[in-house]
Amino acid sequence: MVKKFRESYIIDAIRTPLGRRNGLLKNLHAVDLLAIPLKAVAERNNIQFDRIDDIIAGCVTQIGEQGANVARNAALSAGFPETVPGTTVDRQCGSSLQALQFADQGINSGFYDVVIAAGVESMSRHTIGSNISKEKNPITTSLDKRYNLNGNWFSQAYGAELIAKDRKLTRSELDEFSLRSHKAALKARERFKKEIVPVNIENFKDGEITTTRLDYDEGVRENTTIEKLSGLPPAFSGLELITAGNSSQISDGASSVLMASEEAVTKYDLKPTARILSASVVGVDPVTMLTGPIPATRKVLDRAGLDISHIDLFEVNEAFAPVPLAWLKEFDVDDRKLNPNGGAIALGHPLGATGCRIVTTMINELKTTGKKLGLIAICEGGGMSNSAIIEIL
Repeated sequence: MVKKFRESYIIDAIRTPLGRRNGLLKNLHAVDLLAIPLKAVAERNNIQFDRIDDIIAGCVTQIGEQGANVARNAALSAGFPETVPGTTVDRQCGSSLQALQFADQGINSGFYDVVIAAGVESMSRHTIGSNISKEKNPITTSLDKRYNLNGNWFSQAYGAELIAKDRKLTRSELDEFSLRSHKAALKARERFKKEIVPVNIENFKDGEITTTRLDYDEGVRENTTIEKLSGLPPAFSGLELITAGNSSQISDGASSVLMASEEAVTKYDLKPTARILSASVVGVDPVTMLTGPIPATRKVLDRAGLDISHIDLFEVNEAFAPVPLAWLKEFDVDDRKLNPNGGAIALGHPLGATGCRIVTTMINELKTTGKKLGLIAICEGGGMSNSAIIEIL
C-alpha cells in the first residue's frame, strides 16, 4: 500500500537557449530539440535513464514533427530505454507548467518516484495556429453564439488590447515595459549560462560540415531603444496598442525539470533544490483571456496560506506587455521583483516550453540572490491560467 500523500522535490531544471524565429535553431527537428534537455537533466544528476517513471511534456502545436506524442518520441531520440513512457499535454502557454503540476501530483499520490516534466515548441517549423484552419477549427455553433465570434477563433492580441484599454495602459507604458525586458535580459545573459544547456548546430555547405554553438537567447535586442519601439506600427489589423515590440517573440526552445519523491532522493542519492509549495489553475473570460494570472495568483497564495508580501520574486509571463502590467495594478508589489531578468518579450516564448523555462529561470534567480519563495503565473489561450509557488530548499 502506498501513502496517500508524499513530498515531491525538484532536483534540477534546465533549458536550451531560446532561438529567434528562423534563427539558429530553425533546422533542428522538434523531437531532437526536446531530447537535448531531457538527456542533459538526467545525465548531470547521475540518474540512470531506466529509473525515470514517466516523461510529461507540454506542447501546443501538436502537428507534424510535434505530433504523435512528441514526449515519447523525444525520449527515444534522447536514448532513453523503451521502458520509459511519455505523454504530451496542452494547456496552451502554460503547458509545461501543467506538466510540472501533473508530475508533482503523481509523486504526491505515490504513482511516480522519478519523473521529468518538460516542454518544447519549434515555432519556426510549426507556425502558431497551424493545427487549426478557417474551415476546420474548434468553433461550434454553441461557442459562436455564446461569444459572438462570427466564425473567427479567439485572438490573444485582441484580448491584450482590451486589457490595456480597460486598465488605461498607454502605448508608452507598454513600450517602456518592453524596453525594460530587453535591458534586464541582456544584463542577465551571463547569469543564464547556469541554466542553459548549449546547442551545437551542424551546418552543411559546399560538402563541408561546420558546427555553430548557441549558448545564449537569440531574441534579446541589444540595441533597441524606446524610439525604435514607439515607432513600430500595430502588428494586428484593427488594433492600436499591440505591436511586435510589446508582444512576446515567436521562438524555438525546450526545457525540462527533474522531480523525485523523498524515497527516490535517498535511494538514488539525489540532491533536492526546490519544491512546489502550492499550485493552482483557473478559468476566465476566453475573449479577454489573458487576465488569468490575477485570480491564479490569489488562488495559489490562498492555498499556501501566504500573503503576497511573503513572496520574494514573481514571474508573470510576458505574452503581451498588458498582462504583467495589469497584474501589477492588482497587487501591491515592488515592480523590481517582477521578471527581474526580463521575460518572453525579450527572451522569446516557445509556447510549450515556457512553463518549465520560467521555473528554471526562477530557481536560478532565487538561488543566486539567496531568496526563498517565487511565484509564477502564466496566461493561456482560451481564458485560463496556472500558477505555482516555488520554495528553495
